[in-house]
Amino acid sequence: MAKTKTAFFCQNCGAQHPRWQGQCNSCKEWNTLVEEILEKESTKHTWNKEISTSSKRIAKPQRLQEIELTKEVRLRTSDQEFNRVLGGGIVPGSLTLLGGEPGIGKSTLLLQIALKLPYKTLYVSGEESLQQIKMRAERITKQEANCFILSETKTQNIFQQIKELDPEILVIDSIQTLHTPQVESSAGSVSQIRECTSELIQFAKTKNVPVLIIGHINKEGSIAGPKVLEHMVDTVLQFEGDRNHVYRILRAHKNRFGSTHELGIYEMLSTGLREVSNPSEILISNHSEHLSGTAIAATLEGIRPLMIEIQALVSSAVYGTPQRSATGYNAKRLNMLLAVLEKRAGFKLGAKDVFLNITGGISVDDPAIDLGVVAAILSSNEDEPIPNRICFAAEIGLAGEIRPVSKVEQRIIEAEKLGFAVIIISKESKLPKKDYKIQIKKVGKIEDVVDFIIS
Repeated sequence: MAKTKTAFFCQNCGAQHPRWQGQCNSCKEWNTLVEEILEKESTKHTWNKEISTSSKRIAKPQRLQEIELTKEVRLRTSDQEFNRVLGGGIVPGSLTLLGGEPGIGKSTLLLQIALKLPYKTLYVSGEESLQQIKMRAERITKQEANCFILSETKTQNIFQQIKELDPEILVIDSIQTLHTPQVESSAGSVSQIRECTSELIQFAKTKNVPVLIIGHINKEGSIAGPKVLEHMVDTVLQFEGDRNHVYRILRAHKNRFGSTHELGIYEMLSTGLREVSNPSEILISNHSEHLSGTAIAATLEGIRPLMIEIQALVSSAVYGTPQRSATGYNAKRLNMLLAVLEKRAGFKLGAKDVFLNITGGISVDDPAIDLGVVAAILSSNEDEPIPNRICFAAEIGLAGEIRPVSKVEQRIIEAEKLGFAVIIISKESKLPKKDYKIQIKKVGKIEDVVDFIIS
């Protein structure tokens, strides 16, 4: 018999090493190398005979002009937020990987989508029993669903059920619980995750069936397993949020069939996840009294305009060294804006603590909220509230100039729709000749904004 070949894999990054050593050469983590048995040469990589025969076909090169394009048909779900993040729906034959913190709602999201799909769906769970899934499904929906549930972890048995059922969509919860007999290692190991994903890809591409996979994350927040896992799949989604808050955010970190700038927002309820079609309702608080240090800015996530509330607190530094803290905003950009205020506008903020917070628990890196950040800081420093129903949409340069931002018309329309009376933008912004109900005030320098806010 041939000698069994083994190798050592890092359980953190998936790097392969010929022998054991204390530290991984790739990610520099200690004591993460585990010995795993490599796949034997006689082992087949296929899940049934149909794929093995079709894979023998030799592909021939074609001229670019000879390649025929087929119209992309997407499988739309009843979840509009999920459709938006994917770029319009699920692409047949695609692999989508969904990651997130434990208990954030990954299984709830995919089960909720699977129960409301008009297509024959197979939901495979390696973490929960059929009774547990049934209890959760009854909380989510009361209607009849064309969804079949299977509690199994062995890929050979899963593919046998797939051949008998012939589903149109496959959901796997989760990839870390699956194991294939082709690899002699425990479930969740690097080689098992890589081989199970390879089999699912082969099935999806051959049968043109979309596969949705749930993946665990490690302590650094990235998806557990080898980094090649994210390269193998077509789409990588991240489900974010604080378990102490009810709102969840779905982002696309990779998408071969659409944009990665779209954002989906959900509210976690006892009956499942509710889509938030108007995110501004959760990002703007409705205070009856006007408070200083609060400003409203118009930002964009993909093609969706959002109105966000920015809160700032400026106070005298007590412990000598002033503190600079930003939640949901780039701290380096905050320091830059403070330097511009001190240099160009004459505000002495070097001896004061500055705290900044983007409400709603989201992170924003759009430069268009610069003007809103500065307005909130000035309002808190002078302890004067910003006049009611005013919002901001402009970038600030190092010279103190107010710079235009992209898609400013969409921001204006969103502000108008939400009942704002004035929006402040750059005087360099080019707008189409159109009558807006909202008053548009154009400014060119940061001094003009200071006069408008403090006057």
